[in-house]
Amino acid sequence: MSGRLENKVAIITGTAGGQGRAAALRFAEEGARVIGCDLDEVGNRETVRLADAADGEMRGMAPVDLGDPDQARRWVEDSAAVHGRIDIVYNNASAARFAPIGDHSIEDWRFTIRNELDLVFYVTRFAWPHLAVHGGVIINIASVAGLAGSRSAPMVAHAATKGGVIAMTRQLAVEGGPHGIRAVSISPGVIETPGTAALLADPAVRAAIVGHNIIPRAGTPRDVVDLAVYLASDEAAFVTGANFVVDGGMTVT
Repeated sequence: MSGRLENKVAIITGTAGGQGRAAALRFAEEGARVIGCDLDEVGNRETVRLADAADGEMRGMAPVDLGDPDQARRWVEDSAAVHGRIDIVYNNASAARFAPIGDHSIEDWRFTIRNELDLVFYVTRFAWPHLAVHGGVIINIASVAGLAGSRSAPMVAHAATKGGVIAMTRQLAVEGGPHGIRAVSISPGVIETPGTAALLADPAVRAAIVGHNIIPRAGTPRDVVDLAVYLASDEAAFVTGANFVVDGGMTVT
């Protein structure tokens, strides 16, 4: 039986682990031809191995620093050349630094803007001409930090970038409509990944975080990626410009 993304070419950023790895494996499982990238060459190679072991189709390119526009352009162009097209752009990669506004350095602010907002623009900008040929889908990973402030975590730069990703997505949807390009964003809450492992290992912190959720657990990468599969598929052909919250009900209460 054909997968929901059969033969669609998907470029996915940040595929060495966490949500990016889960996305690459899940998209390949659904029949997509995946091309991933990451700064972490070893982790990215392992994701490719896992995809191959599951009879999925994936190529990986690393190290790639998508915060550098020249490297982002080169990765997109190299990816487009593999199969002659791009159907799905999955902007997952990000890196942030956290501190209260009074202690947040200019360097850390610029680091976060570069690695959570600039790289989404660069990849999307360079992939746009390829998407416009046949139409396609842009999936941007945002965060509930772009929707609500946090009393428990100082994240002024992260909140700004993820709010920017949500706003950018809406504009991409407007500009993409005439070209058959859909654009959506997903805003996860706290997801269990290698990047959050240390935080969630503290029982008190974990209890405080999960205590805000209606569904009493942290999220998993699969919670995010299963939604992304639907949004990337033709089943979501009438969906664009929307932001989807995957947070166990955190922002409801």
